[in-house]
Amino acid sequence: MPLIKHLKDTEPFNHLPDQIFQEIRAAARTEKYPPNTYIFRQNAPPTGFLYVIKEGLVEITVLTPGGGDMVLDYRQEGTVFGGTPIFTGEPYTGGARTVKATECYLIPQEILKRAEADSPRISEYFTRIVHSRVRRLYHDIVSDHTQKALTQVEAYPFKKRLSEIMVTPVEACPPDEIAQNVARRIAEKKIGSVLVVNEAREPIGIITDRDLVTKVIAPDDVDCKSVCAREIMTPHPHFMSPDTYMYEAMSYMIGHRIKNLPVVDRGEAVGMVSLRDLMRYRSQKAMLMIGNIQEETSLENLAAIRRELVTVARSLLSETRSTPEVMEILSYIHHGIIKQVYELCLEEMRAEGKQPPDIRFCFLIMGSGGRREMLLSPDQDNGFIFENVPDERMPEIDAFFVPFAEKLVQALNRVGYPLCHGKVMANNPSWRGRLRDWQARIKDWVNEPEPQKVRYSSIFFDFTPLAGDPSLAQDLREIVHCEIREFQGFLYHMMSLDLRYKVPVGLLGRFILEKSGDNKGELSLKQGGSIYIVDCIRMFALEKERSELTTMERLKALVQLNVFDQETAEHIRAAFEALSFLRLRNEIALIDAGRTPTHHLDPYTLSKNEQDLLKEAFHAVSKLQDATKRHFGRTPF
Repeated sequence: MPLIKHLKDTEPFNHLPDQIFQEIRAAARTEKYPPNTYIFRQNAPPTGFLYVIKEGLVEITVLTPGGGDMVLDYRQEGTVFGGTPIFTGEPYTGGARTVKATECYLIPQEILKRAEADSPRISEYFTRIVHSRVRRLYHDIVSDHTQKALTQVEAYPFKKRLSEIMVTPVEACPPDEIAQNVARRIAEKKIGSVLVVNEAREPIGIITDRDLVTKVIAPDDVDCKSVCAREIMTPHPHFMSPDTYMYEAMSYMIGHRIKNLPVVDRGEAVGMVSLRDLMRYRSQKAMLMIGNIQEETSLENLAAIRRELVTVARSLLSETRSTPEVMEILSYIHHGIIKQVYELCLEEMRAEGKQPPDIRFCFLIMGSGGRREMLLSPDQDNGFIFENVPDERMPEIDAFFVPFAEKLVQALNRVGYPLCHGKVMANNPSWRGRLRDWQARIKDWVNEPEPQKVRYSSIFFDFTPLAGDPSLAQDLREIVHCEIREFQGFLYHMMSLDLRYKVPVGLLGRFILEKSGDNKGELSLKQGGSIYIVDCIRMFALEKERSELTTMERLKALVQLNVFDQETAEHIRAAFEALSFLRLRNEIALIDAGRTPTHHLDPYTLSKNEQDLLKEAFHAVSKLQDATKRHFGRTPF
């Protein structure tokens, strides 16, 4: 990443004179940091540099009262951190720790202080309060929750990334290395494999101890001094990136029966993990969640795993992790369960003599499942896409998919995923179809945006493929973008429907509660708060034709597109995390009490700080609604 070119396009540096850029070019240096290394810690004195990430990933942390770290945010390639103390002279208000191997440009503070004379906005940018009141309240309450947590379950596989546990440097050899030398290195190093790499250190194969036994030692006609690595390696090895979570790697390796997995960053092999390494950190509960799912052959056992999710959620919430991270982990497990139910139903259809037709198809999940924002009580939102086939083939397709979809939906219900009240499920013909059928549906939703159609689209637009051919889902995403591009007025109607409702806080700061029904005296954390953030951010993402799915990924992309500035995005992010935290904590409490989890609660049962947090979060939501209305309400056409 060219530093000067990047800074000239980045706020607040884009207003600096050329002389300053020349000084930066002459004085800036680069520094490399290994994974899981603090560049600076909270409360440490300033280092005298502004940091710009050339490549890698850095997490911004703050200390909890118990002395642990809470991750507030991540900084990726091209982003800046560590600027505030340059202009305040005060210690760092947070820490910066590498997630994977990271290289930064270091710009001396003297240059930036001289730049301040010509461009005061540079100091204003770094010294204004970035962390909102809702973030501070959220931090305090999450920290307090951690201190009070009574049940701690080992959840190490959910906490760490491969960059933190991988063996490095990688034991590697060129493709022309003789097998005898490879065997000697495996024996001397007491390792399970050697990676075969080309001159650019890109992995082209892997040789395991089993390969040596079966391909070199066992055969009588093989000379270990003449056969080379290229001849005995397993080509095109599976690999993962350094920022992959341990639980993802463990699940993948168990599912694919892999014992050794290269870790690759930008095409280069940077580490190696073995299943033995991962198993060393496992807990019984963690393995139950991620290891056994793909092995289960009964719905009853999958339902038992589904019920155990609350244990993992309780543990994760007690670790002061960011709530979006927790939701992503829970969604990963939900997806695994749902996919295994799908596989069992498919096997059952085959056992009944019903084979799937010879076409490409894809099973989708939508809503919170598609966004990877599932909590503990998601219902079903799913459907099927088929490739475009002639009309005369539809009876054949329906003959399989009508009973299969019904079997699948009912099986998911048995496992613990309730039927959708709006019938957004694969057993409803409206949620199955060829690509051209889906295009006709989407065109109808967009061009005739009646309230119910807009509601359906809000669920549908967050779809993600879970099984089958994922390229069909990509084709469908292009159709969505194309149809909305043709009729931008749809986003106006989406905004109008969403903003009919307001957050449940009155003018005098009193909560507005339900006046009747099962939830009398309560409010909805979802329908009154978090759903508005999801919907508003989705509207902006659709306008920009973005394909990100999680709300926070969409928000980050919108910041990069200058739709939101960093400060506004921080308010939105903090409100979303706070509402999600309160929702998840409430669901856990209801399950522990033997009740059905919901997103409703009586806010006056919360502590004073928690009530303040909720009001601040609602206030941030209200401001986002206003911004959305101003943007999309300019004209309906």
